[in-house]
Amino acid sequence: MIALLQRVSHASVAVDGKTIAEIQQGLLVFVAIEKSDDKAQADRLLQRLLGYRLFSDADDKMNLSIQDLHGGLLLVPQFTLAADTHKGLRPSFSPAAEPRHGRQLFDYFAGQARKQYPHTACGRFGADMQVSLTNDGPVTFWLQVSNEKHSEY
Repeated sequence: MIALLQRVSHASVAVDGKTIAEIQQGLLVFVAIEKSDDKAQADRLLQRLLGYRLFSDADDKMNLSIQDLHGGLLLVPQFTLAADTHKGLRPSFSPAAEPRHGRQLFDYFAGQARKQYPHTACGRFGADMQVSLTNDGPVTFWLQVSNEKHSEY
C-alpha cells in the first residue's frame, strides 16, 4: 500500500460540485492499493501514518504526529499512485489492485482510521473527485508498506 501524505492547513474533496469531505489543519493522504495488499498492510500503513511525526513542536522540529496535533485526517483513494512509470511515456496501472479489491481494502482502511482517530474524513472510491488543498510548508512524504520481507520503506 502507498500513502502520499501532505501536511495541509486546509483540504477538501468535492464530487459533482458538492463538498463531501473537508478538514482544516492536518493531513491529506492519497492512498493507493496494490494487487498483493491485504489487511495486514492496511493496518501497518495506518499505524505509520497516525504516528508519523511531521508537525512542528515548540522548537520548530518535526516531532508531532497528527494524533499529537488533533488535526484533521482526510483519506483520498488514488489508484494512480500505484502506476509503474519506469519505462515509456505512458503509465502502466498493472500494479494497482482491481477495483473490487481496492474498494474493499480502502473501505477497511478508512473504517480502521475512523475507529482509531475520530477526526477522519474520506473521499469516495471510484468517483471523479476534485481535491483542493493548501499544502503547509510544503511538506509531503511518501509511505509505502509492502508484504515482501525487507522491502518496506
